[in-house]
Amino acid sequence: MVSLHVNGKDYRLDVPGDSSLLWVLRDHLGLMGTKFGCGIGECGSCTVHVDGKAERSCTLTVEEVEGKKITTIEGLPDNHPVKRAWIKEQVVQCGYCQPGVIMQVAALLDGRSNPNPQEIIESMDDVICRCGTYARMKRGIETAIRIMREEGQGS
Repeated sequence: MVSLHVNGKDYRLDVPGDSSLLWVLRDHLGLMGTKFGCGIGECGSCTVHVDGKAERSCTLTVEEVEGKKITTIEGLPDNHPVKRAWIKEQVVQCGYCQPGVIMQVAALLDGRSNPNPQEIIESMDDVICRCGTYARMKRGIETAIRIMREEGQGS
């Protein structure tokens, strides 16, 4: 048995401890927003938050995250500045990687609404979008930062 805390709910699951967090989220909890991309933690499609930090769920086992706070795209509020910015800037093309990208950006902006350009580049450097929406992502990040400033969020 493995105990997981996902999106504010506690789960006890009868899965092997070495099961991939990604597949447990999708197959056992029905949280289909987290996507399978490369399977080796390189593309970012499977990004979730583990104790507030962006992590690749395809490379984590459930025993590694037991007792930690896990947040998936479904657990990020609909009114989150990054989700609103993504809609405003129409960032999504095919959309497959975007849940992971949004989680990556949300982790970057959590607690600080004014990252410098180098911090943004470093945070987004390992995200791969097959549609090449990088310019839209940049606008989305800028818009999310602006929303956070206007609403007094972050530092």
